[in-house]
Amino acid sequence: MWVETLKSFLYIAAELTVLFIVISFAISLLQGYIPYEKIEKKLAGKNRFIGAFFAIVFAFITPFCSCSTIPVVVNMLKKKMPFGIVMIFLFASPVLDPTILTLMGVVLGWKVTIFYTILTTLFSVIIGFTLEAFGAEKYVKNVVMTGYEKKTQKFNLKLAAKETIDLMKSVYPYLIIGAAIGAVIHGLVPTEFISSVFGKDSWWLIPIAAIAGVPLYIRLSSMIPISQILIMKGMALGPVMAMIISSAGASLPEVVLLKSIFKKELVAMFVLSVVAMSTASGFIFYLI
Repeated sequence: MWVETLKSFLYIAAELTVLFIVISFAISLLQGYIPYEKIEKKLAGKNRFIGAFFAIVFAFITPFCSCSTIPVVVNMLKKKMPFGIVMIFLFASPVLDPTILTLMGVVLGWKVTIFYTILTTLFSVIIGFTLEAFGAEKYVKNVVMTGYEKKTQKFNLKLAAKETIDLMKSVYPYLIIGAAIGAVIHGLVPTEFISSVFGKDSWWLIPIAAIAGVPLYIRLSSMIPISQILIMKGMALGPVMAMIISSAGASLPEVVLLKSIFKKELVAMFVLSVVAMSTASGFIFYLI
């Protein structure tokens, strides 16, 4: 049994390693062609729907984890960008990482990934505009923080290789941890147990998984291999996706950082919004 678990880990780890290196290197090369200045102008424009669209685009092309999103949010607030647009970016950025989405497509299937992308995009826009409509901007503190660096060089192989290595240092360990946990679940946890306890009829797991995802701080990169094994073992897709979204969208380190720029009322709104988004998305996956 342990031999099979080790074989499973080596196979999952090797597959994810190759995919991760190829995908992250390709994305690093392509980012040199992104017109960040033009996108920022669209974000600050008068047409709110165009601004929301480009906030999603900006969230997708900036592969940040939830913690590294915060300096960009501060930079956007300092430039007096519309509050709703900033919040759309804050919600969308950690859950729409292009590298992880590509991995998700390969590992979990493109149908699941497309639904995931559509749902997180729609809920990010809805929540961002809702918070603005309720006047949540008054709960933003006056802070100063360094912004992000923009790329100025196009098709730089050396720079792309360096960024791939840097990304591996920060994200890859979580990918391997996820592969190890997935291998243990695959080799040691009976399929009958997971399918009977966490199977399709376990709709009540969706809100529990959404709430549990926040304090657990399971990185999105770790959740991909774990999710693959859990689904293969018979766990319902709804709770799996609820935990993926909540763990990526509102980790404990991010909440701590948000307290430095938001008052406690807005921090609470943020956490509740992420839990609501992940719960609603989980139920939609459960129904379809």
